[in-house]
Amino acid sequence: MKTLTVTDYLLARLEEIGVRHLFGVPGDYNLQFLDSVIAHPTIRWVGCTNELNAAYAADGYGRCNGAAALLTTFGVGELSALNGIAGSYAEYVPVLHIVGAPVSQAQQQGDCVHHSLGDGDFRHFLRIAGEVSAAHAILSTENSTQAIDEVLEQAMQQHRPGYLLLATDVAQAKVAPPTRPLVLEQTSSATARSAFRQAAERLLSDARRVSLLADFLADRWRLQPLLNRLRQRRAIPCASLLMGKGVLDEQLPGYVGTYAGQGGDEAVCAAIEQADVTLSVGVRFTDTITAGFTQQFDAQRLIELQPHSASVAGERFAPLSMADALSELDALFQRYGALWQEAQPALHAAQPAPAARLGQQAFWQTLQDFLQPGDLILAEQGTAAFGAAALRLPSGATLLVQPLWGSIGYTLPAAFGAQTAEPTRRIILIIGDGSAQMTIQELSSMMRDDQQPVIFILNNQGYSVERAIHGATQRYNDIAQWNWTALPQALSLHCPAQSWRVMETIQLQEVLKLVARTRRLSLIEVVMPQDDLPPLLRKVAAALHQRNGG
Repeated sequence: MKTLTVTDYLLARLEEIGVRHLFGVPGDYNLQFLDSVIAHPTIRWVGCTNELNAAYAADGYGRCNGAAALLTTFGVGELSALNGIAGSYAEYVPVLHIVGAPVSQAQQQGDCVHHSLGDGDFRHFLRIAGEVSAAHAILSTENSTQAIDEVLEQAMQQHRPGYLLLATDVAQAKVAPPTRPLVLEQTSSATARSAFRQAAERLLSDARRVSLLADFLADRWRLQPLLNRLRQRRAIPCASLLMGKGVLDEQLPGYVGTYAGQGGDEAVCAAIEQADVTLSVGVRFTDTITAGFTQQFDAQRLIELQPHSASVAGERFAPLSMADALSELDALFQRYGALWQEAQPALHAAQPAPAARLGQQAFWQTLQDFLQPGDLILAEQGTAAFGAAALRLPSGATLLVQPLWGSIGYTLPAAFGAQTAEPTRRIILIIGDGSAQMTIQELSSMMRDDQQPVIFILNNQGYSVERAIHGATQRYNDIAQWNWTALPQALSLHCPAQSWRVMETIQLQEVLKLVARTRRLSLIEVVMPQDDLPPLLRKVAAALHQRNGG
């Protein structure tokens, strides 16, 4: 009978779920595992500058690819990655975290080995990881194949991280190859599905105004085709939240804009909230994207779809997947959709010409004209994300943000991971100067791998979001001033990048013409007024200031 090592078994299962790259940092407890990765025919090793960046990169890769994997060493490496893994847990990204650990005998004897706390307890970090994992396991020669399958299945079904502690000797142990495919999706109950359809029909059959609100969980579960099919049957008013922006094609009829509760456009709010029935698909309301929970929905007029259940006027149906619930709604769209009011075409006031001096309004107006179908835009938490909320995305374009976990610096390594997952797609990264200082090292990995993103560094001399919330002139919101355009040369001995510093709108426009004609890593430092904020962020900052003050 053919046998594999535990390492080979694990790599085969990663290949089965579509993982083609492994992010991380080498350490002596995972080097032999890495030898097998290097020898693998389809999975490629992607080294990062540190473990936190590697976790962010794996998250960006997982959002684009559907799953990701991260390798660190025991203790020091895994704790450095923990912040990134927690973000993947909060925002539903299945990242398998593999931790190379000391040999089993050393753990059993409680040896005082490096990277441990020196107390003989080798489960400290496993217990911590358990708080931000769908499933976790210590692999042994006896349980390895079953544990690998169970952790991966839970991670994929829940769309959240999994954790495997793999001792150096266990990694080389012999096991039998897989005997069945992994079960990657939970199944719906036929009873729950039928009951949901009947309850939804009772609401929708009498409705005349129906609206659709979609969010990031619909994106995580890859529901864009089903949502587009509904919209093609009837162009009802529809919107997405900032966290899920791009899950709906914003060029199709019916799209009214980005919903942000009372913090956003009044017309968008009215079109979504003031309906006889609102369909809510994969929505999670958070403080930052609703300007402090200002959404107003009548539960009795709400049909809500979540990953494993649905509810109609407060009555819950489970287990029921969002895909199956959308299929039932599709039949109801065909039956009753002709009775529902279509969205009124938006009346867009003529935009004034951008100001000569660059500010938030001029920057976002200019960027809007630069976008192309299929772009992947990553906008850092802060002025970048809240400015991007007002963009009208071209067809096939998506926005990647992290407003729930909100770990600043996330998007730069995430852009590296996203470009690794989708090498032919144009990546546009918009990040503030304070955030970029957190994780700028991964710019070197982009250049090493010949990636060609377009990077905008919004230089407003510090932490503008925090200035808006509290302490506008306090020293703690200041940062060191860097020579941003010199960084690519400093981080690559054979620098393939081009960079500019712009302060005027005409400068930015001319630079973007050059960038559009070339395929090189392009870094553009955009000098902004320190106190200039996108309108939505001003409302969010005011709400946070009030909430934080009790």
